[in-house]
Amino acid sequence: MGIDPGTQLMGYALIKIEGKNPRVLLMDVLKLTQHKDIYERLEKIHTQVAELIRLYRPTTFAIEAPFFGKNVQSMLKLGRAQGVAIAAAMQAGIGVTEYSPKKVKQSITGNGNADKEQVWKMLQRTLNIEEKPQYFDATDALAVALCHYYQTSSPLGNTSKGLKGWEAFIAKNADRVIQK
Repeated sequence: MGIDPGTQLMGYALIKIEGKNPRVLLMDVLKLTQHKDIYERLEKIHTQVAELIRLYRPTTFAIEAPFFGKNVQSMLKLGRAQGVAIAAAMQAGIGVTEYSPKKVKQSITGNGNADKEQVWKMLQRTLNIEEKPQYFDATDALAVALCHYYQTSSPLGNTSKGLKGWEAFIAKNADRVIQK
């Protein structure tokens, strides 16, 4: 499950892995603009994420980390939206992984500075999607889900995180080393 958090539009997507091929189950947005109260919006986010988890029973949960902008109030609101979505996943016992926007873009397009249109075009080609969604928030959530799949299905997995050089990799993955 991938989430693009937001207090006006929250993108969400679910993919299913068949063999080694990802397939889109769901890609949409939760529109929150009709709710003026921020706490009501946060409750709607939590409820929607919890309901998606109940219906689809994802085994993993990935969310895009907020990027640091100049507007502190916007960052605070976005952080709260992210927090309630994460709380819903944790409440359901699902592990949470967070990815920076740059990491998501790099995973999907090979370019950490790709724009939303480039990300969408690559998703369209990779997952054979015909119809363009109305909001890029939905495609951003799909990109987060696919990024998570790529990161966790790599032969190296997430082992590169925090490891310094081959010695550290070998020490952590001794069972994967083939002796001749």
